[in-house]
Amino acid sequence: MVSNDPTERNWAMACHLSAFLAFTGLPLGNVLGPLIVWLMKRDQYPLVDEQGKESLNFQISMSIYAVAGLMLAGILLVTILLMPLSVLTLILLGAIGVVDLILVVVASINVSNGQPYQYPFSIRFLK
Repeated sequence: MVSNDPTERNWAMACHLSAFLAFTGLPLGNVLGPLIVWLMKRDQYPLVDEQGKESLNFQISMSIYAVAGLMLAGILLVTILLMPLSVLTLILLGAIGVVDLILVVVASINVSNGQPYQYPFSIRFLK
């Protein structure tokens, strides 16, 4: 959905940018931020409804990937022989964090320009 309304685009962009709440130390801030913006404005703006779901799906997916990676790293760390795989898993988790950061910025820029954005690697929980 393309929007010419700057207010609608700004709220849709806020759905994406609010995921940066995770960097404030707020547990699950990357999910809570988009959830709050989406719940507040989804009925008022169709683009916010669409992009809010997109942002939530992506952030929930990234959280699941992070938890699974941490669990795998912990399991591998227990075995001395598999410790290098644990380190590799932690490096990959860092890469997931960087990808998350970059894709949120890309999504925000696209939505700011009135173009909807669909994240890769995202599980569609909300449709």
